Amino acid sequence: MKSFKRLTIASLALAISTSLMFSSCGNSGSDATGDDSKTADNSIIGAGSTFDNPLFTKQFAEYEKTNGLKVNYQSIGSGGGIQQLTNKTVDFGASDAPLNDEQTQKMGVAALHIPVTAGAVVVSYNLPEVKDTLKFNPEVLANIFMGNIKKWNDAKIAALNPGVTLPATDIVIAHRSDGSGTTNIFTTYLSKVSPEWESKVGKGSSINWPVGLGGKGNEGVAGLIKQTPGTIGYIELSYALQNNMSFAKMQNKAGNFITPSIASVTAAANITLPADAKVSLTNTEAADGYPISGLSWVLIYKEQKYDNRTKEKATAMVKLIWWQVHEGQQYSEALHYAPLSQNAVATAEAILKTATYDGQPILQSQAQ
Repeated sequence: MKSFKRLTIASLALAISTSLMFSSCGNSGSDATGDDSKTADNSIIGAGSTFDNPLFTKQFAEYEKTNGLKVNYQSIGSGGGIQQLTNKTVDFGASDAPLNDEQTQKMGVAALHIPVTAGAVVVSYNLPEVKDTLKFNPEVLANIFMGNIKKWNDAKIAALNPGVTLPATDIVIAHRSDGSGTTNIFTTYLSKVSPEWESKVGKGSSINWPVGLGGKGNEGVAGLIKQTPGTIGYIELSYALQNNMSFAKMQNKAGNFITPSIASVTAAANITLPADAKVSLTNTEAADGYPISGLSWVLIYKEQKYDNRTKEKATAMVKLIWWQVHEGQQYSEALHYAPLSQNAVATAEAILKTATYDGQPILQSQAQ
């Protein structure tokens, strides 16, 4: 009976994930491992972050209109994108978490992290009878996802939401089942704000969840939340807004309850980036910053002459990423992503200019 139940839940999550509006975006055309697209210089293949998928879908469609380059992006999760890049079956990966030591070692050669956007991971919930926007603080959020708080009308949730009638129903946790940069952002935040979470669960793109149901991609988690009253989970802001889902205000380090938005993510991202662009935005010091914010990166090999790649293909890809960092930012706000700061753009430029083909810089000056 338990095996049947697990199979049913997995099948439901898969069916739900494919039904949401974003599940098919950017996934048409050949598979991420298709040789025909890989060898064509007018086609680029990428894979990874579902966090980025709504923005990438728009950016790549617009770029194709003006530049004729087709980008086949597979929204399979950050972990999947990193694996595909490691296997050299895609031209670029996309991740909401920088490579860890093990991933860097498996890759074997230098990889560049180019920041392309910033966004919010929101705490979304399905409580049809609750019309007010719920508030959570770090302690309550960590205890919910650890399974310590089991009912929606728990006194600790009620104390943060005076005047709100909370149902006496069980809390159902929805989390990612795949390797995910969104999970990395969320669990990095929980590890920063909860010593118990850090010691018992920890952070990473894939973790052993104490409780809950797993869904593949932001699409799968959003689907589980939408279909199951009483469920709470974490998804990218754009998915919540496009699917008319409720999400909470989070108390930040300054003690303020912050609504996730472009403005509050921009406040969290208003920092000086290190030269390699690897930085966490979670638990921001900014008084008006949303505390579960994160950057997302496009990952490419620094040396682009490998596996019979042509210089033309490498150049086309680097120019595409340059465009994403510059002109492509104009599509961010409408899709609820925070445009890159001037500092982030300058950092991305410097990193892209280190990309080489046969040891020579691909961008001799500024990409056109």
